[in-house]
Amino acid sequence: MEAWEERLPSLFIIPLVLVAVGLFFFIALLYNQRDLICLAILIFGVVGGAKIWGRTSFSGITYHATIDKTKAFPGENFTLNIDVENAKFLPVWLQVNITADSAVLPASQETVLSGESGLFWHQRARFSWDLTAQRRGVHPIGPARVRAGDLLGFFPEERKEDDLYVIVYPRIIPLKHFAVSKRDLFGVPGTQSPVKDPIYILGTRDYQHGQPAKYIHWKASARHSRLQEKVFDHSEQEKILLAIDVELFSSNRAEEEFERTLEIAASLAVQLDRQGYSLGLVTNGNLTGGKSAILPIARNPQQLSAILEALARLRMEPGMDFRDTLERGLSLPWGVSCVLFTLEADEKAHAVEEYFALRKIPIICMAARVPSMSEAKRRWLRTKIYHGEDIRL
Repeated sequence: MEAWEERLPSLFIIPLVLVAVGLFFFIALLYNQRDLICLAILIFGVVGGAKIWGRTSFSGITYHATIDKTKAFPGENFTLNIDVENAKFLPVWLQVNITADSAVLPASQETVLSGESGLFWHQRARFSWDLTAQRRGVHPIGPARVRAGDLLGFFPEERKEDDLYVIVYPRIIPLKHFAVSKRDLFGVPGTQSPVKDPIYILGTRDYQHGQPAKYIHWKASARHSRLQEKVFDHSEQEKILLAIDVELFSSNRAEEEFERTLEIAASLAVQLDRQGYSLGLVTNGNLTGGKSAILPIARNPQQLSAILEALARLRMEPGMDFRDTLERGLSLPWGVSCVLFTLEADEKAHAVEEYFALRKIPIICMAARVPSMSEAKRRWLRTKIYHGEDIRL
């Protein structure tokens, strides 16, 4: 429903009424009725001037919409600001009407945001609304319909502005600690990693102030008569691939389980990132905006944000078979472990396990439903299977 309703500011803008005024004007000319002639001319002048005024109302009008926070978690507040400036001498009447997704509106807020103002020459106006992210997803704010016209409101003009979007991440929940299968305690030597491995000692050097005392090599210090510290080689960080199969969620219309699973996946990603893991993401679901469903494993400041955004964009719509997705677009480095999120540990999930088993990649299955758990455990002898709700605090 529109926030504003079509209204008739004057009867004199109706074509039939104008025809009647013209008829009276003709009669007044025939009978030399000056008062009626002046009234008709006044009506035609006001209506004609207002129409020209309305046609030029958008000239010199600048519109700028901003959101102070385009990415948020459920429950976070953000502000929508619309700045409009009239850069011409002619004053105008202005009205803004924006349709917003209910997922970013407080419970008491209507789905249409509206504001109205008069703008004099070289004047600015700001419309602001406080909104709240309610649930995960990519939610549009718009389209915005802007009306401007003469101050009498006779002939308003209208134009549409581009939509704005708010990305709402999955809710982050506290999780119990559970062991992720590791390939090696420290990994393998690698000079590109910042993680020092106490097993790989390259040599010694003069002690650098500020280094931990445990790195001091006492025998070498005694031999050189000055403090020496150990120089280590670096090791590769542990790598975790988060894999999300949406096919069973879609076929069973398990929307609630899907959302709760994404909350666990996002919370686990945050937990592992804080522990220093390298993370990656793969899914066979479609992402809003046509983004890639595969994020290669990496460790950088932007990786966690990219994973959370992909989870926010993920829809419960499978694109292709999950194993085909893995075989076609996924490149796995050495030393990776996998956490698979699915609705049930069924035959298709078992096929994914076999894919990783052939590559000697340990896998943990996080299932949203329990009924087939005992049977799956008998079949999945090499894989730990968790019920997603069991790791929630």
